Amino acid sequence: VQLQASGGGLVQAGDSLRLSCAASGRTFSSPVMAWFRQAPGKEREFVAAINGVGGTTYYEDSVKGRFTISRDNAKNTVYLQMNSLKPEDTAVYYCAARGRRITVASMYQSQYAYWGQGTQVTVSS
Repeated sequence: VQLQASGGGLVQAGDSLRLSCAASGRTFSSPVMAWFRQAPGKEREFVAAINGVGGTTYYEDSVKGRFTISRDNAKNTVYLQMNSLKPEDTAVYYCAARGRRITVASMYQSQYAYWGQGTQVTVSS
């Protein structure tokens, strides 16, 4: 499975961005998908995840109410809608997928088998 993240850019505080992550290759039905981010000088951290079945979503506390993760299974694509962006949201954003037949999301990056290349989001104040 290959993951391709896109949609990052340079925006001002308060603006919105929508990230996309398209899966290709030997894809499988409804994988658990997540977004992580890594700010300069910091460790990569969990942002949001969506279950493979049912679509239950999970968010890191600082993005709750501002970010929305969603998926389009027909397109093998997961999205991260980011509203009311803040300078502290500046980071490289990575999408990730858990393995086949795993249906429950996790906030632990070690439990994700597939990773995209990352897309840069920069929020200016």
